Amino acid sequence: MAAGSLHVVLGASGGTGSAVVHELASRGWQVRAVTRSGAANAPEGVEQVAADVGTIDGARRACEGASVVFHCAQPDYTKWLQLFPPMTRAILDSAAAAGSKLVFADNLYAYGPSDRPMTEQTPQLAQGPKGRTRIEMANAVLGAHAAGKVRCTIGRSSDYYGPGGTATTLGDSIMKPALRGRRARWLGSLDQPHTCSYLEDMARALVTLAERDEADGQVWHLPAAEPLTGRQFLTLIFEAAGHQPKIGVAPRPMIRLAGLFSPFLRELNETLYQFEQPFISDASKFERMFGPFQPTPHAKAVQHTVEWFRRRYPA
Repeated sequence: MAAGSLHVVLGASGGTGSAVVHELASRGWQVRAVTRSGAANAPEGVEQVAADVGTIDGARRACEGASVVFHCAQPDYTKWLQLFPPMTRAILDSAAAAGSKLVFADNLYAYGPSDRPMTEQTPQLAQGPKGRTRIEMANAVLGAHAAGKVRCTIGRSSDYYGPGGTATTLGDSIMKPALRGRRARWLGSLDQPHTCSYLEDMARALVTLAERDEADGQVWHLPAAEPLTGRQFLTLIFEAAGHQPKIGVAPRPMIRLAGLFSPFLRELNETLYQFEQPFISDASKFERMFGPFQPTPHAKAVQHTVEWFRRRYPA
């Protein structure tokens, strides 16, 4: 890829998009950060553009001149079914028009419940509407690549945490109470192993997918540190925050009750299985193709995350 090539990050104010912007800027690439408002928390020298990439006009303006487009954008969690597929189609069309490579930041919803570690070959058996939406979009992306319309690759991660990761199950809802020494609640079960993806590791891996032609036309699980139980993860957070752990659990009945008053919590019922049984992502395919990847140890990643949240929410 030629030096100076323009890398466009859609959804640059979200956790994933912000991490990708910072990773690209640290490597010296020319970067355009696209958000609805045009105001991303971006390093100096990054172009900031306002665009609604859910529309074809906005997506085309955002992608113009790009050599690589990172699709890290998503609509409100409660409106995925209506807005996410057309957004992704607009982005696919716009990346094709620009002659760009598209890197789609995906998650693991498509597989549904699994009784073993998930690989890229795990059947996509999701029955819930959000899982089916993820299947639909991944098929559209891979189909566009197979048809020769646009070069594409997909990187899948688990629930993420890290600087900028506020609107996530591992974000505000547990970081804010932990910082204040209050009880933090984990979803589902405290003692099931769960892959927790660190945003800075995700960004490194997504940029690798952008840089390597071998990634094209395929799904890749992004490397993460070893799975942790909710109890272990919350303990690390409280220790980093300097407080004795106060750990609780939000089981399915509690989520259902809270969902009567919160549309967001009501939506969580579909994917609560991820926290009620082992939920482990296997990224060995990535390392076989691209070489060893050293994920950030959870203790270091959690410390960095807590420091960021402490600056965001000072006591």
